[in-house]
Parts: sequence; structure tokens; C-alpha cells
Amino acid sequence: MKKIFGVFLLFISLSSLAQQTIFELNQQLGRGVNLGNMMEAPTETEWGNPFKDAYMKTIADMGFTHIRIPIRWDTPERTLPTEPYTINPVFLARIKHIVDLAYAQNLMVIIDMHHHDAIFKNPEKEHAKFIAQWTQISDYFKDYDSKLIFEVLNEPNSALTPEKWNNFFKDALAVIRVKNPSRAVLMGVANWGGLSALSHLEIPADENLILTIHYYAPFTFTHQGAEWVEGSDAWLGTPWLSTSIERQEIKNDFQYAIQLAAEKNIPIHIGEFGAYSTADNLSRLKWSNFLASWFSEQGFSWTYWEFSSGFGFYNPNTGEVKTDLLEALLKENIYEEEKLESTPLYESSFENTDPWNLYTNGEGKGTLELQNKEAAVNIETSSTESWHIQLVRNNIALKKGASYVVSFDAHGSGQTQISHYLGKSTEPYTNYSGFKTYDILDKTQSFIYLFEMTEPTDVASRIVFDLGTSAGTVAIGNVRIEEVKIEEEVVLGEFLQQESVTFPNPVEDTFMLRIKDGVSGFRLFDTSGKQIRFSDNLKNKEILIDMKSLPSGVYMLQCFGKDASYYQKIVKW
Repeated sequence: MKKIFGVFLLFISLSSLAQQTIFELNQQLGRGVNLGNMMEAPTETEWGNPFKDAYMKTIADMGFTHIRIPIRWDTPERTLPTEPYTINPVFLARIKHIVDLAYAQNLMVIIDMHHHDAIFKNPEKEHAKFIAQWTQISDYFKDYDSKLIFEVLNEPNSALTPEKWNNFFKDALAVIRVKNPSRAVLMGVANWGGLSALSHLEIPADENLILTIHYYAPFTFTHQGAEWVEGSDAWLGTPWLSTSIERQEIKNDFQYAIQLAAEKNIPIHIGEFGAYSTADNLSRLKWSNFLASWFSEQGFSWTYWEFSSGFGFYNPNTGEVKTDLLEALLKENIYEEEKLESTPLYESSFENTDPWNLYTNGEGKGTLELQNKEAAVNIETSSTESWHIQLVRNNIALKKGASYVVSFDAHGSGQTQISHYLGKSTEPYTNYSGFKTYDILDKTQSFIYLFEMTEPTDVASRIVFDLGTSAGTVAIGNVRIEEVKIEEEVVLGEFLQQESVTFPNPVEDTFMLRIKDGVSGFRLFDTSGKQIRFSDNLKNKEILIDMKSLPSGVYMLQCFGKDASYYQKIVKW
């Protein structure tokens, strides 16, 4: 890392050795990788990616400084389902073996409790088992030095609400501290481990805690084509261009996290981030490189998701390494920021010529005052639903296929959370931009994002701020929408000088793809954007692609390499 303590150096008390130590430990943790789809599978081999001893030297030689071991402790074969909830000693020994191999390569280790599904469905019923498991784990590893770190629970969610999670974490921390009084412990966030529930987190007064956050935004980019996410095939082809707007949106996402960590004097660890392999390669490299570089610049430690599966850079069957992704993670600031041309579409004045309205529903009650070029909403009675108090501006014209930058400022009388989107002003109230959730503080913050209008042109769409979940005042200002021009070469990267050749085209049953220099893979999509053929490890110069089982019609072929990609239409008779 270029910055030893990043932005947090300003907030560390130099008179407190213990507090310095946890920041130093987080800095030593540095850059790591998750051993994903291994020990968190129901059995180690069930997901086809078992752990291999040789991985540790490989990971260390690559330049990583730690590993995170996601572990599913809660199966009948691993933990006795009834009291006293004994963890199978053979399984404990297996985890110890992995830890010891990491230690032998001077890698730090995070032991994580992963996929404890029962606790998310019925927390109260599972509480005793959860505490018994951490009592045993912390006792078993108590003699390891500070290079071993405990993570209490991965991505608390569902019935384990933010309020319940605060209590469960404190209870687990108490039993860990009996035998591990100074060991670093990672505290995650409810609502699936991301940024959305940070405002509900109650951080105990403990000098050896690290805040851990998972980050997969924009989700439609990072999880496009992910088999386990319903509807994700429709996102295939979503790019991430590394524009100033996209970069700023990520920085804005972390504004509250950085402030909270400074106030609580706690370092930040990014426990998971990654983009699935079905994203286009260049976008994936740009996103990974920007995040890894920016996290390090902030003084965050981080663990990429993951080593050797759908997000990974290592092929467990061949031993081949996706070196471009590895370099994107470990070499800082490889890709330059892309600039966009924009045309203003709307800019708020909050005067008579700029009509904004406040709508209240359910239990929500509030009043609107327009002053100083801001819309100030006094939320007198909050509700369980944010849309019960809505600040709305109608008659915004959005064109199908156009891309827009949306920005605004906001502040409040106290910390609160709001939602925002652009969408249809009549039923079915279609959401065009994607729902955005923001933590609003008592000082003014700026927010910005980029989206493409994929729905039919709507000349009367609306800007919506949902404000109803917390009492107090929220002020919105400087709302701005710009249409941006994205050049084709920005989306696709620079075209390869020698395009590959397909023949015959049109095709009946099969066609030959003749690979030119610089091409490493291809994808074939149907007209809905669904990926139907894929390879990212082309070895031969000529590839025969079978289309016998596919219906007649038009298809799109993407050929890609390390630095570029191009597209070609394929017609099947």
C-alpha cells in the first residue's frame, strides 16, 4: 500500500498503542483472496472446487498477504445439531491444516462463519448453537498469534435483523474474548453484509475490532449472467467503463462508512468484492483495478472474491492463471479514467417554475418547504415504508437507449437513510434507473450515478426521493440530469487491429472461428442478451462452434482479448 494508514491516520490517537495496533494489523492484512466454493460448500467436494495444499504457495507467490476461509460450520456432519453442539474434531483439524499451510507461507488468515442458513431463518432457535460453535472455535485456535483473525458471521440477513445482529455479535464476541482477549475480530453488517445497514450497526467498545464490508456494485454489472440470480441474463452486456461518474458513484457509496469508521476509530476491511466472469473482460479488469487501487488508497484491507471459481483468476484443473485479472488486482491504477461528453437535461431551482410535490401515505406525515434552492422535507411522523413520504418531480423526458448522469446534494437534521430513483409516473410505476439507497448525514454530501434508459421513451417520467423511515428534516438540492454520449469505442475498447474471421456466415449447423493475435475468448449471445456459448481460454487458432440445437435467427458474437473486444452478427438459417 502506498499509504500506511490512508485517511484514517488523521483519526488515530497516537497516545493509544492498542488502537495503533489494530490499524497496523489491518494494514499488514493488506491484499487477500477468498478460498471460495471450497469449505463453505455443504461438503468440500460438492461444488467441484476442493482445497489443494499447493494453493498456499501459489497465492503467496502471486503477492497476496492473506487468505479468507469461508467455512460452513453448520451441517450435521460438521456440528452436532443438538446440545452440546460439538464440532467434529476431524473437521476442526482440516481447518487447522489449511491455517497451518497459510502460516508456513507467511500469510495471514481470516476464519469466517459462512452459510449459517438456519440462523437467518430462526435466530432465537439457533442462538445457543451459534454461541457454542464460537466457544469451541475460539478455544481451538486460542494459541495462534495475531496473524489469525476471526470473522463472526458472513452477511447476516433475513430474520437476523440489524437489531438482532448487534446482540448476536456482542454475545459471540464475549465468548471469543474469554480465551482470545486481544485477537482481531471482524464485525460485518446486516442486510447481506453491504453498506445499506451500516447506520443500524452498534459497534462495541473493543479496541481490536475491524469493520468488514462486502461490495458488489453495480450489481447488474458484477452479477450479469450469474446462474443463481434470477433475471441476471437480461443484464448480459452491461459494461463498466471507468468513467469519472462511475468512479465517483463508488466513492460516494463509501462516504458514510468512512465517516463512521473515523468516529468509532475502527479500520475497514472489504471482505468480498468481485465481478462474475460473464461480464466483458475489459470492463471486469477496469472495475477490479479501480476498486483494488482505491480501497488501498483509503487504507482499507481487502479480500477479492474469489480464487478458483466463477469470479476467480486461477483454473484449478489446468493450473493456468488469468494474469490480466491478477495484475488488475495487484498493480495500482492501470486504467485511466474515461471522460464523457454531456448535455444538460434538467437542473433544479426549486422555484415556481420548477414544480416539486410531497406525497404522504400510510402513517407518514410531513411538510415541504422550498428555500435557498433546496427542497426541505420535515418528516413529522415516520413509517415502516420509505415511500410513505415521497418527494417527486414529474415531466422528465427520457429516451430509450440514451444514457444519463443523475446527481444531487443532500443533508439532514441527523443521520437517516433515503431511497431514490427515476421511473414511470403512472402505474405500474416502472423503475428506470434502479433503486439507490443513501445514508444522509448532517453535513451536505453529493451523490452521482450513471444509468441507461432501457425502457420505451417516456416524456413524462419522474424523479423520486423516498424519505419516510426516519423522523427529522431532509434537504435535497442541486438535482441535475445530463444526457451523456458514450462513444462505441469507449464501450467496446479499442478494436483489435486484426479481426477474427467467421465462416460460413450465414450458418446452418456449425461455423469456424479463426482466431487472430490478441483474442483469448469468445461469447455468443441470442437477441435477448442471453449468453449461449462461452470460452475464455482459447488455445487453437481455429474453433468450430456448434449451432445445430439453436433456432434460426440472429446472434451476436463477441471476441475479446486482454485490451479490447469486438462484435459480429451471426445469422443462422
